[in-house]
Amino acid sequence: MKKKEHKECMSALLPVRDTLDVIGGKWKLLILISIWEGNKHFREIERSIPKLSTKVLSKELKDMEENQLIIRTVLNGFPVRTEYTPTEHSKTLGKVILELQNWGVNHRKKIFGVMPEKDSSFSA
Repeated sequence: MKKKEHKECMSALLPVRDTLDVIGGKWKLLILISIWEGNKHFREIERSIPKLSTKVLSKELKDMEENQLIIRTVLNGFPVRTEYTPTEHSKTLGKVILELQNWGVNHRKKIFGVMPEKDSSFSA
């Protein structure tokens, strides 16, 4: 088998690195799934994800907005509310996340011999 050249390896790695820069980390995909599930307001998102701090959620939402995964809309009224909605661009991650979910279920079965407590399937 021929060893891959450095350029070939880098051309395969760079798109993966770019993807991980946008969706990587402990919280981004969980936040995105929460928004897809209909949690549109900051506190709803925060409450839907255990152990997610206010500071981290705020930072992650800003990053996600910069990467065009969500749209932040300020609604006038009293009190002023902010709403987060997924972009069409973010919905292109739906298949990837379903595959991650399937892999996680199978991995849990393989390692622990058990299924997750409840089916948390979603639709992007």
